[in-house]
Amino acid sequence: MDIFSKIVEKKIGEAQEQGAFDNLPGSGEPLEIEDDSHVPDDLRLVHKILKNADCLPPELQLRKEIRQMEDMLESIPDEKEKYRQIKKINYKIMQLNMMGKKSPLLEETQVYYRKLVDKTGHK
Repeated sequence: MDIFSKIVEKKIGEAQEQGAFDNLPGSGEPLEIEDDSHVPDDLRLVHKILKNADCLPPELQLRKEIRQMEDMLESIPDEKEKYRQIKKINYKIMQLNMMGKKSPLLEETQVYYRKLVDKTGHK
């Protein structure tokens, strides 16, 4: 250990003895370590800035909207309104599928009206 490290360790030890690290925010809670190893090096800073600003990529924003619309389907009592909502969901799913460059096997599947009617038991 060099002299600088020894001085730092001594100062940290003194601060611990004086209680400088007691009652810090987040004390006793697990650390949230962000794994950004899947993000290319040149995009990590941009990724972190967007994440801190609560900005989602367009694909994820569209997925989020689709999930919210699907959740709303259960609470719609009118069959015609439910059908309109399904058409909107299917349109958004089509937009999402056209957006990405992925295998067709991983694409979202559309909500079909007849399956929904059969599942809910309404005609």
